[in-house]
Amino acid sequence: MKILITTDLFTTETNGVVTSVKNLYEAMKARGHDVRILTISESTHSHNDGDVYYIRSVSLEAVYPNVRMPVSYHHRLIKELIEWHPDVIHSQCELFSFRFAMHVSKLTGAPIVHTYHTMYEQYVTYVIPAERLGKFIVKIMSRSTLNKVEHVVVPTEKVEEVLHNYGIERNISVVPSGISLEQHMKRLTAEERAAKRAELGIDENSIVLVNLGRLGEEKNVHELLRYFARALEENESLAFLIVGDGPARPVLEKLCEELKIKDKVVFTGMVEPLKVYQYYQTGDIFVSASTSETQGLTYIEAAANGLPLLCRKDPCLEGVIKNSENGFEYTDEDEFISALRFMASNEKWRKNAALESEKTARAYGKEAFAEAIEKIYVSVLQKDHIGGQYS
Repeated sequence: MKILITTDLFTTETNGVVTSVKNLYEAMKARGHDVRILTISESTHSHNDGDVYYIRSVSLEAVYPNVRMPVSYHHRLIKELIEWHPDVIHSQCELFSFRFAMHVSKLTGAPIVHTYHTMYEQYVTYVIPAERLGKFIVKIMSRSTLNKVEHVVVPTEKVEEVLHNYGIERNISVVPSGISLEQHMKRLTAEERAAKRAELGIDENSIVLVNLGRLGEEKNVHELLRYFARALEENESLAFLIVGDGPARPVLEKLCEELKIKDKVVFTGMVEPLKVYQYYQTGDIFVSASTSETQGLTYIEAAANGLPLLCRKDPCLEGVIKNSENGFEYTDEDEFISALRFMASNEKWRKNAALESEKTARAYGKEAFAEAIEKIYVSVLQKDHIGGQYS
């Protein structure tokens, strides 16, 4: 079938939505489908690169870092996709590219399947300081958007519950986003791992904590740094590797100076997606304090790379962390310190936990994800759909 994926983001950025879209695209192509992606350009120039169509845009940096808005919904590239006539449209974002999906649906009759990736309640205070008002607006806008599509996909039951509370009337399917297992099942040799640590300025004998992802305030990395500073007081062999970039990075670097842990923390900035596994495997324990995740692909990637997990307790971790088998969840600083103390001092446990993590990750391959999504496409094509209406 012909599948059009619309998304606000399709870049080299370390981002869960980008990873999910890339894996969906690759897995659907592997299943023999004709797949194209319609997204927003990072410049004022529209172009296409193979199956990816980029529509020119302008920066909205004053509103939120790295956000761009398309300046055309009637570009010739969009007309080309309309003439291609997709069978189904899979939208990935609720903002600008959703208008692309609605426009193409209206003119082709293609039904829209939509994946809800983002817990906006965690982000809305960036633009609406009044928290209660912000959450109300998120609820109304989410309901307005999702009730226009044929079927909604969510990565976890946590998100499904949120959408039911919003009053979403469409069918909702829980389908965990898949990852490229083959990419994360590669293994560094002991020599390669030592070389990577040397390159990053990390002692070969350190116990290295790893956090990977976009550095935004909602990711709560500042909490990890404070807890890490306390842990260092009793174990100087610890180090912290922070992979990724984002608007919170300058604040986090300043916090490292204030906590006097600057020489124990490494910020890598953005890294090449195909080399991400090298950074996971440079570490010993994956850590996260985020509660803004809809699923948290980095948790699954870390598990696939054989890392034990130490993460703030969150419903999206159900089935990913098996307490004391492949990691621990914590709810406060004392629990974090206690779990880290055990994990860092017990090499035999870490080796066993690595095997358990790998076993857990196998259930999240992109092939199983694509098969589940394909069944949803077939189901919406077998019934009359609502039809796109955008005002």
